[in-house]
Amino acid sequence: MAHTPKWNATDIPDQTGRTAVVTGANSGLGIATVDALARAGAHVVLAVRDTARGEAAADTVRGARGSVEVRRLDLADLASVRAFAAAWHDPLDLLINNAGVMNIPESRTKDGFEMQFGTNHLGHFALTNLLLPYVTDRVVTVASGAHRMPGNRIHFDNLNLTGEYRPITAYSQSKLANLLFTLELQRRLTAAGSPVRALAAHPGWAATNLQGADVSAVRRAVMRVGNRVIAQDNRAGALPTLYAATQDLPGASYLGPEGLGELRGAPAMVGRTAAACDPESAGRLWQASEELTGVALPPPDGRPVTAESGHREA
Repeated sequence: MAHTPKWNATDIPDQTGRTAVVTGANSGLGIATVDALARAGAHVVLAVRDTARGEAAADTVRGARGSVEVRRLDLADLASVRAFAAAWHDPLDLLINNAGVMNIPESRTKDGFEMQFGTNHLGHFALTNLLLPYVTDRVVTVASGAHRMPGNRIHFDNLNLTGEYRPITAYSQSKLANLLFTLELQRRLTAAGSPVRALAAHPGWAATNLQGADVSAVRRAVMRVGNRVIAQDNRAGALPTLYAATQDLPGASYLGPEGLGELRGAPAMVGRTAAACDPESAGRLWQASEELTGVALPPPDGRPVTAESGHREA
């Protein structure tokens, strides 16, 4: 039987003339995603909190057919999210919501939200809705196998986990929120007759610097061992995101590694928990996110709506 090569970054269709925004693009999965899209011909914007680090990362993308630029974006500060979106005026083929924090000590965003929920979900929720009038193709949000943590749910009665914070609980909640966000975004896009698609992807176990911030010394030690003997590198970990971003797939698709436990391997369609497929929870999360961020899905005429007033901005 003939061997069928596995899909990789060299299989990305020509991206010449296309523009992409990648959040959290200065390291790990983010810079691997940027590099692959730029080499396929895209113009890629690195949306990063630290522009000096972003410029250093951009300098590593050498010999690409496409181009890169760096713009500041702090997903833990809604004023920064609004400023990034307000400065955007051109068609945007692809928005990749990649940035994230994981298992960090309890802290708050500039707007007072629990940091993991605020950064991983609410920041991307606001960014997506503010940029959506410019998006022409798709939104890809990077989720995680951590959404499968036993008992994981959206704590609607205490989204900030005040008084009951646990790093893993907060991270798992934020990753479940990513999948519910994708589900509800696609439902709303379909209802509006939009051709834009919302998809999600997860990297499996990828060796990046994300694990180094874990509050637990025991987990950090386990991660270090796992990074050496189990994990894929960041380029392999980025493949599900790149597949979701460039292949003809249905809206609300979820991509991950095809190997055992979805830890590593070529990108493939993967499953998700029942909690991540619940339309009622997805709608409820969307409403709560509008209320918390003051940002709502734009109407068909493309002018942003503020959730507080319900009025279109001029």
